[in-house]
Amino acid sequence: MTRKYSSISVETTLQATINSSTTSITVATGTGTTLMGGVTLSAGNVDQFTVAIDPDTVNEEIVFVTGVNSDTLTVVRGRAGSSQVSHTAGATVRHVLTSDDLTFYTTGTATADAAIPKTLTTTTGDIIYASSANTPARLAIGSTGQALVVASGIPSWGSVTTTPRIGQTIQATTTTSTTTSGTTYTDATDVTATITPTLSTSKVLVTMQFMCYIDGVSNLKLPGILAQIVRGSTAVYSDYGSYYTVSGLSGMTNQTTYVPISFSYVDSPATTSATTYKLQFKTYSGGGCSVNVGQTAPSIVRLQEVLV
Repeated sequence: MTRKYSSISVETTLQATINSSTTSITVATGTGTTLMGGVTLSAGNVDQFTVAIDPDTVNEEIVFVTGVNSDTLTVVRGRAGSSQVSHTAGATVRHVLTSDDLTFYTTGTATADAAIPKTLTTTTGDIIYASSANTPARLAIGSTGQALVVASGIPSWGSVTTTPRIGQTIQATTTTSTTTSGTTYTDATDVTATITPTLSTSKVLVTMQFMCYIDGVSNLKLPGILAQIVRGSTAVYSDYGSYYTVSGLSGMTNQTTYVPISFSYVDSPATTSATTYKLQFKTYSGGGCSVNVGQTAPSIVRLQEVLV
């Protein structure tokens, strides 16, 4: 039960005689409210308000009030070491603090003293652990991407393993076509993806797979395509291409072909910010080239974070 107290309770008297087993007592008319001193007891026998009947006499009995209906009180008899006895009409009824209350608080204080103090943690994310039996200790929050590991028998922050492993995979696809006849790199529309590394030491394995259409020119020139991987605005892997000669094919003028291209590159972005990779391409020697022209299979960009 929850103990309730009031510093403005006004003592009253019993309205009628009660025997030693009565659990419903009535105080003087109109005094129930002032006896409770503003305290309200929740329904369901969950609160208690302590009063003494015949205080400071040989008949003193401590009872717990658990319910109030105007001047009628529901009580639990013989509390705090007192005995259940009969009381006559006019007996004093007074709100009191008992040895039982003081024991309750002494026990509660001892329990609180043994509790882990909230001042042990100083930073959001701190963890409390036992550095030895019955000895709480603070483990400061770790860094982004770290995991709890055990070192010398106690928890600490670190890597789960030193073996490189894939932390996440991002994949994007598109069938949008892009065509160029220039020898300056141009973006392949929508052949791009963005990844946010969890560690600044992570590598990013970039894989690009796409279908090219290469359109040759007259006079048996060498048509071809060059492609590169760009991180943000920086080319990190360039001049990967396919070339097709048409020399020796008498009478041939314009040569066209479809060619699948797939390549990978391990990049070191050294960041935990969102990082975008894209495909750029250009012609090698005249003619024209396209990505995704006349194809139903999509171009693929796959980004995999390698935790190291």
